[in-house]
Amino acid sequence: MKIKTIIILIIVAVMGLFVWGYFIKGGTSASVQGASQNNSEALLIASETLYDFGTISMKNGNVTKEFTVTNPTVQDINLKTVLTSCMCTSAFIISPDGSMKGPFKMPGMGFVPPANEIIKAGENRIIRVVYDPNAHGPAGVGFIDRFITLTDVAGNALQLEIKATVTP
Repeated sequence: MKIKTIIILIIVAVMGLFVWGYFIKGGTSASVQGASQNNSEALLIASETLYDFGTISMKNGNVTKEFTVTNPTVQDINLKTVLTSCMCTSAFIISPDGSMKGPFKMPGMGFVPPANEIIKAGENRIIRVVYDPNAHGPAGVGFIDRFITLTDVAGNALQLEIKATVTP
């Protein structure tokens, strides 16, 4: 009986430490898919931030959408990162000279290169988004909603979004 009491006390103590740590930290910082943890307003603008592909078929393969982002300010903007909310989505930066950087993907699933793209005042860039409807296999049918987040060195973020209904 004494060993059971000691084990119960240890379990209660460990749980108490976790609860204490949770409240000292002020809650968790869990990330929601596509949610930006930055409250700064974006400096870059896009004429279109949401694109719905409608119904797409897995058998037809990848679909692509190009978003135009513009620096409307009088200062250069250094685009630090381009991240996607899922590995099924890739993003590329297309410069005015036609050169391409990327692919940029979801963080935590392998190396994601920094964007390090200077967008001068008044200039724009094309952000090419490629969605692979086959990435999730047969279970990947149905509605999808994916996000692409562009963040500058000051922490300002612009979020682009694609949607589709995937069929076999």
